[in-house]
Amino acid sequence: MKKKILVFLLGLLFFYPLITSAGQLKREDLLAKYREFLDLTQYIMLDEEREVFMQLTNNRERDIFNESFWKQRDPTPGTKKNEYKEEHIRRFQYANEFLGRETSRDGWRTDRGRIYIILGEPVSKEYFEQVELYPIEVWYYYGGEGTGLPTHFAVVFYKRGGFGEYRLYDPVADGPTSLLIGGREMDFTDYESAYRKIRELAPTLSLVVLSVIPGDIPYNFQPSPENNIIMSEIFESPKKKVNPTYATNFLDYKGLVSTEYMTNYIESVTDVSLIRDPRMGLNFVHFSIVPQSLSVDYYEPNDQYFCNFELNVSLRKGEEVVFQYTKNYPYYFPPEEIEKVKSNGISIEDTFPITEGNYELTALLKNSVGKEFTLLEKNINAEEDSGSPQIIGPFVGYKFQEYERDIHLPYKVLNEKLVLDPSRSYSSSDDVAFLMIVSNMERSLWENGKVEIVVKGLKQNNPVKKSYSIILKGYPFRDSIGITHFVSAEELTPDYYETEINLLDSGGNIIDSKSIEFVVSPNSSMGHPISLSKGFPLSNSFLYFYILASQNRKLGNTEKAESYYSKAYEMNPDFKNGLLEYASFLVEVEQYSRALEMVEKFKEVENFRFQYYLLRGKALMGLENYREAIESLLEGNKIYDSDTGLLNSLGFCYYKTNQNKKALDVLKASLKLNSKQERVKNLINEIEKKN
Repeated sequence: MKKKILVFLLGLLFFYPLITSAGQLKREDLLAKYREFLDLTQYIMLDEEREVFMQLTNNRERDIFNESFWKQRDPTPGTKKNEYKEEHIRRFQYANEFLGRETSRDGWRTDRGRIYIILGEPVSKEYFEQVELYPIEVWYYYGGEGTGLPTHFAVVFYKRGGFGEYRLYDPVADGPTSLLIGGREMDFTDYESAYRKIRELAPTLSLVVLSVIPGDIPYNFQPSPENNIIMSEIFESPKKKVNPTYATNFLDYKGLVSTEYMTNYIESVTDVSLIRDPRMGLNFVHFSIVPQSLSVDYYEPNDQYFCNFELNVSLRKGEEVVFQYTKNYPYYFPPEEIEKVKSNGISIEDTFPITEGNYELTALLKNSVGKEFTLLEKNINAEEDSGSPQIIGPFVGYKFQEYERDIHLPYKVLNEKLVLDPSRSYSSSDDVAFLMIVSNMERSLWENGKVEIVVKGLKQNNPVKKSYSIILKGYPFRDSIGITHFVSAEELTPDYYETEINLLDSGGNIIDSKSIEFVVSPNSSMGHPISLSKGFPLSNSFLYFYILASQNRKLGNTEKAESYYSKAYEMNPDFKNGLLEYASFLVEVEQYSRALEMVEKFKEVENFRFQYYLLRGKALMGLENYREAIESLLEGNKIYDSDTGLLNSLGFCYYKTNQNKKALDVLKASLKLNSKQERVKNLINEIEKKN
């Protein structure tokens, strides 16, 4: 069997996320080691993590998730040792060995086991076994900086009624009377009497029976609900610094990202902007992705460090993949730049044309060094041009770079590229650079109108406010005018800022208004990510029209697709891949005569011989020239004999020329390749009935 030569427009590589089932396994359906993993992580696992874990469909995925779970908590990533995991397992084992001896339950399931696993070894312990008190233990802890816990606090355990295992004492729900052997005979609400009785028996215990903060005695001796808040904070403390995004991404992209990457999800700062290009009149998506951590490697022969990015982009409308592609961004740099690269980071930037509509953009960025990945996900609304004067943008960065006009780059308008930091944070030594486009310019507006820029601080007391006016006539008249403006951050105090861009007519009336926010940091200087992007020569801009044609074709916008195909063909009638796509489209929309004209233009292209005979045969079939169609399809079948589309067309042509035996042979051969072809089955039944 001969190999089929596949030809993809523009050589784009496609990828398909795996759609997962929302169904969950039951705990008892898991292997013992995975049930043990859930036990081990009971007190530190987020609800989102547990939900994802229970939706995984095989043990390989569960093993990878397990590894990723501990990596998210590793205090020293990049080293072989995970101190957090080792300490957690030690605490779990200690709880089972020493804290479950007075109960039939595993030690980790007891109240003391839970606190020990979450907080670790107490700074100190006190034991109380006085005659008039039930057995009591008090564990003292210090709250570390950033934990959200009190500086010094105590956790009290007691044997309820003097029997069984130690239970966690709640000053509000249990009250101090529950610690006294004769407490049931006392008034539960008489906290003062119970407190004073305990103080007589055990003075240091009395300091913690009304509050988890030692010595914090309420003025009316009634325990405050704040105790419950603090205890809730204790229970949640091991979960606070874990971002569950990695888990949800694990579920969503396990079919997209290979297993070696799945445990290395990293956060990123991103920007997505829609910019209408003034020269081509097309809408482009521009985006930037800055991974928050970066792995690099060293290439000794050239004395260089490097990282290697692969970018996969998908544009979807519902379940339909409208557009997708892959690009690579290798980056090499000398040793003296290692600190700059590691501290400032790298921004991967790209741009592509987009047709009107609402879409979901997904950009998957992988760094083969470190096997790490990050994601950009954004809903995009590419609105149809209203035809009225309007502002596109604004967009904000910290400088502009000049390039030749004949190169298309991310965030570039005409000859100026905006250099941006997706965080939109700037120091006092930076300039704040604004880019905006006034589109659908009218001559009267150009002659008398202006753009007003209003920068306003958002703090309540004495916020900065600055205004700037830009006369439109200061730019050459054209349909779309790109406007740039700088504001020195030194003129602005540290604050959050909102910038309004107003398009005003001759009377000062606002025609359109847009806004954007940024931050001025108190730092005197700050680093910005290094931008990596690829220029695209506008001499090949016909490819953008082919992309838009393909997008509209997938969306079912036949007229728009035809318009873009026609424009692309007009711009470069010799682009063979485009001719093939155009011819295929014409067959699809039943413009058979035009399709026949188009296929003849790549008849002599060796790599397209199969497609030539296939499309020519389909076009002739559409014109009901069945015998000539058979000849063309048979030639195609000699090149590749396992294409169901060709076999089905050939079988139909045999049927229409009363060659029923040949028709059945060909159609049944197609069914062997793909048994789920109901229309082919129906045609076979129809032919067999006639025989």
